[in-house]
Amino acid sequence: MAAEERTNPPPTLRIARPTSHLHAISKMYREGLGLEELGAFEGHDGFDGVILGHPDSPWHLEFTTREGHDSGRAPTEDNLLVFYLPAPHPWSMDCQRMLKAGFREVPAFNPYWDRNGRTFEDMDGYRVVLSQREWNR
Repeated sequence: MAAEERTNPPPTLRIARPTSHLHAISKMYREGLGLEELGAFEGHDGFDGVILGHPDSPWHLEFTTREGHDSGRAPTEDNLLVFYLPAPHPWSMDCQRMLKAGFREVPAFNPYWDRNGRTFEDMDGYRVVLSQREWNR
């Protein structure tokens, strides 16, 4: 989208993905990343879902499930959500919180992320990187 076409405020981004473990995954992401449940739905054309995020952030994570459907695992080891957390002390606490929430620390598929953070995998095989650096455009 060209700069002159952007609306003010910018659009909200929602990343949606399926899971066969809706309640466990939503708990894992709430506890691991400190997210809040912003919404939920049941029986929406056969789907149930949970929307997580921070109330003032322009992005959300949505997890959905459909009864009788096995969502399987992440298609690759490089399906990532990356969070840039530049302060070292909160970053190390955030990494510990991920482990306590049930994420498993794994070596990154792309070694760049091992040099600049830590990679965690959820029960569906999707990965979250906590990068200990500031995002610079």
